[in-house]
Amino acid sequence: MSNTFLPTSDFDLDEVRTRLRQLGEIRPEDQLEVRLLAGGRSNLTYEVSSPDRAWVLRRPPAGELLETAHDMGREVVVQSALAGSGIPVPRIVFFSSDAPHAGGSYYLMDKVEGTLLRTDDDFAAVPHSAREALSHRYIDALAALHRQDVDSVGLSTFGRPVGFSERQVRRWAKQLAASRSRELPELDRLASALADTVPDSAAKSIVHGDFRFDNMIVQLEPQPRIAAILDWEMSTLGDPLTDLGLVHLFWEGWHGIDNPIAGTPVSQSGYPSFDQLAHRYATATGSDLSDQSWYNAFAFFKMAVILEGIHTRFLSGETVGDGFDHIGAMVAPLTERGLAALAS
Repeated sequence: MSNTFLPTSDFDLDEVRTRLRQLGEIRPEDQLEVRLLAGGRSNLTYEVSSPDRAWVLRRPPAGELLETAHDMGREVVVQSALAGSGIPVPRIVFFSSDAPHAGGSYYLMDKVEGTLLRTDDDFAAVPHSAREALSHRYIDALAALHRQDVDSVGLSTFGRPVGFSERQVRRWAKQLAASRSRELPELDRLASALADTVPDSAAKSIVHGDFRFDNMIVQLEPQPRIAAILDWEMSTLGDPLTDLGLVHLFWEGWHGIDNPIAGTPVSQSGYPSFDQLAHRYATATGSDLSDQSWYNAFAFFKMAVILEGIHTRFLSGETVGDGFDHIGAMVAPLTERGLAALAS
C-alpha cells in the first residue's frame, strides 16, 4: 500500500477500505493506493485506487474554514440529485458526514477519465478540428444545467433564488472590506454601481458557481464531449446568468492581462467568441441576455475581490509560491473592464 503525499491525519484510509468492501466495490483482499491530486486553500482532492479501478476523495482543506465554505454535503446533494438527469456528474459512492479526522466530512466518487483544460498550452493542445465542437458541448452543458426542473430532481429547497444577485453583490463587497490591503477607489465605485443597477430577474435555476473548463473532465475521442462537471461546492439556486458572466470572464474577459491563474480559449484560433457561445446559450434556454453586461461586470468584480484577498495574504506571508507576486497587479485592469462592461 502506498500513501504518496498523504499525511495520516488527512483521512482514515482504513475506514474508506471498509466502506468500499461493505459496498462490494472492492474484494476483501484488495489494498488501496492514494495520490494527492489537488491541495491548498481549496478542497483537498485525492485519487484512491485499487488494482482494478479508481475513485476520487474530496475533503475540506486543513485549518480554519469560512462558515459556509467547503461544504462537502452540498456537493453530494447536488451531484446525487443530478445523477441520471443528463448532466454529467460522477457517481457518489458514499458520504461520511461525521469525520473529524477529515476536516469534518468527506465523500468518495467515481473517477472519470479524461483531461482538464487549464492553461493556454492546454487549449492549444486541443486539435484545431475539435475546438468548435468542444466549445459547443461546454456551453450546451451549461444550458442543460440551467434548464433542469429543480422540483423534479429534488432541489427545490437548495437555495434562495429571490434576491440572489443583490445578496451576491453585498457578500462580495463585504469580502472586499475584510480583505483589502490598500485604497481601491475604482473597485469601490464598481461595487456601488453594481449594487445600484442589479437587473430584475425572475429566473431560477441550479447555478454551478464556478463553471469553467478546469472544472470539467473533457474527452476528445471519438467525439469531443464533457464527460463530467466537477467542483459543485458553490452551487445553489439563483440567477443563471451569473454563471454565464463567469463563462465570459474565463473565455475572453481577461485576455491580454498577465494572468498566471488560467488560460483563455480565445487566445487560440478555432475557438468561438463569447458572443457566439452566448447566442447558442440563449437559443437553447430562451434567455433574455439584454442585461448580460451587468453579469459580466459582476464576474470581473468578484474576481478582482478574490485576487485582492490573495494579494493581501501574500503581502502578510500567508500565501507563498510562484506567481503570487503578480496577483495584485491584476486587480486594477479587472476593475477597469468591469466598469467598462457596466457602461456598455
